[in-house]
Amino acid sequence: MMTIHATKKLMAKLPVNEAGLLPLREKTIYLAERDDAAPSPLGSWHANLLTLQRRNCVLLVHDQTRFPVFIPALKKADLANLDWWFSDALMNTLLKCGANDRQMALAAEMLHRLQVDSVCDRSVQGTMNRMASDIEHMLYYDSINLAEITGYRLSAWLAHRPCSVKGRKDCVWPDREFFALLDQAALSGPIPDNVISLDAHR
Repeated sequence: MMTIHATKKLMAKLPVNEAGLLPLREKTIYLAERDDAAPSPLGSWHANLLTLQRRNCVLLVHDQTRFPVFIPALKKADLANLDWWFSDALMNTLLKCGANDRQMALAAEMLHRLQVDSVCDRSVQGTMNRMASDIEHMLYYDSINLAEITGYRLSAWLAHRPCSVKGRKDCVWPDREFFALLDQAALSGPIPDNVISLDAHR
């Protein structure tokens, strides 16, 4: 499983069951076939629902590395299929950030179903709020139409900027930290000998 710590605003929009799971869709059945008993090496994330230019958007931030995934212009049906939208956005953001073939393959292998709860860590939430403000600032001051920009571009832009983390003296570069996490996972287990095609996430 991959844990998503959702804000109350987002939680109210997600049709999760008592276990915190979203409905299975045809595109996400493969995620359910993976071992749900063990947590994914991709760890846990915080997520919030943003309303930008009258569109519902979701911003997710990885707890450990602060790596962001921004998914713009979601409809009600899309929120019910957040498992797929997250997988697609994460893989394309990694590609945009310059991940190599091995890192892409590892990330694809580590994708699991999302299990949603309302637990909150103030430090991660603080990072998420700052990133949300940065997105709003960029859209406003650069006069960008949200419908004309991909979430991958915004996510990669946020990932390649330093951010502070409570308890650490040095700044964190989310993209570098996330790549390091993938590389460390490669040392802990077998590396897939195939390159995962992004077609599965489109």
